Amino acid sequence: MRNLLFCLMTLVMTSCVVAGPDYVRPLTAMPEQWQVEYQDVIARTDVQWWQQFGDQVLAELIIQAVRGNLDLRVAAARVDQYLGLVETSRSRYFPQIEAGGSARRDEAAGQSVDRYQAAFISAWELDLWGRIRRSVEAAQAQIAGSEAARRAVVMTVVSNVASNYIILVGLDQQLEIVRETRRSYAEGLDLFRIRLSHGAISQLELSQLESQYEAASQAVPRYESLIRQQENLLSLLLGVAPGPIIRGKVLDQLTVPGIPAELPSQLLERRPDIMAAEQDLVAANAAIGVASAEYFPRISLTGLLGTASNDIGSLLGSGTGIWSVAGAAAAPLVNFGSISGQVKQAEALQQQALFNYQQTVLAGFKEVEDVLIRIVKGREELEVQERQIRALEEYAQLARLQFEAGSSSYLEVLDAERTLFSNKLARSQLRSNLLAAHIAAYKALGGGWDAAAGHLASGQE
Repeated sequence: MRNLLFCLMTLVMTSCVVAGPDYVRPLTAMPEQWQVEYQDVIARTDVQWWQQFGDQVLAELIIQAVRGNLDLRVAAARVDQYLGLVETSRSRYFPQIEAGGSARRDEAAGQSVDRYQAAFISAWELDLWGRIRRSVEAAQAQIAGSEAARRAVVMTVVSNVASNYIILVGLDQQLEIVRETRRSYAEGLDLFRIRLSHGAISQLELSQLESQYEAASQAVPRYESLIRQQENLLSLLLGVAPGPIIRGKVLDQLTVPGIPAELPSQLLERRPDIMAAEQDLVAANAAIGVASAEYFPRISLTGLLGTASNDIGSLLGSGTGIWSVAGAAAAPLVNFGSISGQVKQAEALQQQALFNYQQTVLAGFKEVEDVLIRIVKGREELEVQERQIRALEEYAQLARLQFEAGSSSYLEVLDAERTLFSNKLARSQLRSNLLAAHIAAYKALGGGWDAAAGHLASGQE
């Protein structure tokens, strides 16, 4: 009996007839290099990249987020769900054994006869055509896809915390610019009211200064409101109730990350969305085999080993031993296109998964190209903005000197200071955008740094 079972298991595990096509990764055209030639393009991977900004508070917020964010917990639970599915699928390789018992009373000719039975019952489907193997293959692809999806959530949480922290400290700087400008205008107002009383300036000049003071004052509560909203958003990402967010360095103290050259296009294969799309394709490909296997007979073995007795007390003692072994085969004969319809559905789903994979790869290339352009052009724009601010500072100083000398109106001073004020705000926004673009570059490339965050999310150091 054992020799027969061993031979059957060997036959099943080594059978070479597997329904459906084997998975082959589709060819996707990849550029040899990016259109943007930029030295030091993306920083080293498999590191905690957020440390490169040089702000320990930011690093601590990210650690808090990956350990407390509720979306990450949902994604981790989904991985566990598919782990269970793999275990279920693999179990079908082996006999399924159950224990059972029965009690029955028969009555004939006025006499009652009791019949008790206890037995182990086994059922085993022989996977000669690979139906179970394709099911396992699909389940393994699903767990790989769910893990890639979890990594995508990690990547999104980390990058969102970093980028929103950058926005927050940028708003802090812009609020400080507004407050400093208002203080400057307030000092000028006190002086000009005295000058107006002595006839040294006109009411027009005083009114113009008052107008700019009020404009700066109006901007203060607007930026204060934006800061509170930004803190609430970060609190949500951290998985805590809305409240104040601690700060580390100010915007100008944050280090702009360095980026190495010669980006290989194969780096995009590490993007979680591309990995997930490919695993969807693997699962869809295996589903064709599962559907195609329905064309072939299902062969199964059943067995029973136990004991029977008319007395429950002697069931496990002197009861009569019973056993049986049976084989069964069922093959489809007429199903009016039911199986062929299932195969067509599976093939169509596989085509959808293929096109989705190809589209995801192309979208990845576009995203990387876009973010590299943002970094290159963002640096150029920031450099121009800084030169313009230096020129405006000199212009405002000269205009004030000319006014003090009585050779020009104070309206020229106000015009210069108003332009300088707006350009300082623009410079702060440009620096925030540049730092955010580097964060977007890490996310677009998915180059392994999310693995470091994944260890943090699971409580590892």
